[in-house]
Amino acid sequence: EQASLAEYFFEIRGQDALQKILDAAVENDKQSLAAEQGRYDTGVDDQISLVQAQTTLAAAQSSAINNHIARAQFEHAIATLIGKQASGFSIPVVAKTTAPPPIPVGLPSQLLERRPDVAAAERSMASANAQIGVAYAAYYPSLSISGSGGFESSAIGKLLEASSRFWSVGPTLSETIYDGGLRRATVNQYIATYNGDLAAYRQSVLTAFQQVEDYLAAVRILSEQIERQKEAVQHSQTYLQLEQARYDTGIDPYIDLAVAQTTLYGNEQGLAQLQIQQMTASVQLIE
Repeated sequence: EQASLAEYFFEIRGQDALQKILDAAVENDKQSLAAEQGRYDTGVDDQISLVQAQTTLAAAQSSAINNHIARAQFEHAIATLIGKQASGFSIPVVAKTTAPPPIPVGLPSQLLERRPDVAAAERSMASANAQIGVAYAAYYPSLSISGSGGFESSAIGKLLEASSRFWSVGPTLSETIYDGGLRRATVNQYIATYNGDLAAYRQSVLTAFQQVEDYLAAVRILSEQIERQKEAVQHSQTYLQLEQARYDTGIDPYIDLAVAQTTLYGNEQGLAQLQIQQMTASVQLIE
């Protein structure tokens, strides 16, 4: 539950960062449309450039509106998780994505024994192992020594008589030996159960190691990818600046400016989404 809460929280912060990017794109597209409207009104550009600017703005506005759905869903999930009514719960908007705290390497694998699935599988295996001992104990007859006068009691004394041995000890042993293989079958059943639980325990441990390796790899690879994505954002910003200058001087048409803007917005959104993945992968690794 704590991990789910952390994931939902970081998802909300990521959605806030995405919303900031989308809102900025809408504002820039509004400015571009206003500029293109002026160029069209003065006869500098044709109608197709104006329609392209209108289309770009409408698409950006649609994306900005749609992004509110994901944030609302994560917010409602947190409300349910902490026992609040979704309609009356809200989390302030903070557009912030940060790198997760570094997770120390070289931790002992015994930490995985804390996982509930591994611990439960281990206890089930131990219980099945104990059942084998109980089944084997059924081969031996049990006698109750209950004399109040020590070993000289009448109950113990009767066991020494031939008739007592025949009727008390004899039938018990016969019942144990000649039971049609019931006790042997019971032991074999418990051994099979133990082997099954042993295999389940081994699978739980292997699954635990796999998940740890998966998220270790995810955190490492995402860290490298984020660095490359940051470079892509920087190059896109330079690209947009250069294209904006060419558009302002009338060298390039609006479509070239729109492509530069779309490239920057796409790279910025990609960076925010990678940062969200990195945070959630870190939470899952800790979990």
